Formats: sequence, C-alpha cells, structure tokens
Amino acid sequence: MTWAGSPGARRRISSGGPWEASVGYSRAVAVGGRCLVSGTTDAGPDGRSLHPGDPGAQARAAFGIAAQALTEAGMSLEDVVRTRVYVTDRAHVSAVAAVHGELFGAVRPAATLVVVAGLIDATLLVEVELEAVGQT
Repeated sequence: MTWAGSPGARRRISSGGPWEASVGYSRAVAVGGRCLVSGTTDAGPDGRSLHPGDPGAQARAAFGIAAQALTEAGMSLEDVVRTRVYVTDRAHVSAVAAVHGELFGAVRPAATLVVVAGLIDATLLVEVELEAVGQT
C-alpha cells in the first residue's frame, strides 16, 4: 500500500485508549513513510482487558487496534517490517504465536517475543508493537 503522507509530515494517530492523553503518547506516529505503533493491549475504557484470561483473544484484539492505526496512516499489516510482542507468562506463547502466524505468515516481519514480569494492569497478558514502512 502506498503511504499517503508527505515525506516530512508527522501525523499522530490516536485510538482513544485510556492512557494516551494522561501519559502523553500517541497510539502511532507516522512520519517519512514509516509508522510506529506504540505498545498496544486490548484494554477497555477502564484500563482492564476486554478478554481476561485469554491471551490469544487479547493478541488478536491488540493486533486489530494496531492494524487500525496503520490503516489511518495509509498502511496495512502487509507493510509491517517489525513486531514486538510481550507476554506475561511462557504458557501464553503458543496461543499468541499462533495469532502472529495467522496475521504475518506471508509478511514475515522481523519479530521479537519476550516474556515480561507484568503489564500496566494485571488483567493484561499481551502487548504488541508494530513498525511499518510504506511503499513509495
């Protein structure tokens, strides 16, 4: 997909997530044909998971929110060159990796999956980041 912005334009994209304004970040920033999507969870308006206890559903929802940010930047999952995935338990790796494989099996971006001690709310089991480069 061709990136819709001018080479030097910087666009901030918001998802309306519960922490964007108070913490001072954007869901994504698109600049110079790139889009960097911040760490994304499936948190609802109250900051808690919309899919408590289900790491696969959390991953699918988080990637969906991140993909929407890419769409707003004029890109798609096909433009993703790097993913970073954080899970709070090794037991979640298989479910989350399966979702990643469904979404990126043909794209095959550089990818990192890390087990972390915890996320901002205990109900959140998965957080994802995306980096995409639009084709000029």
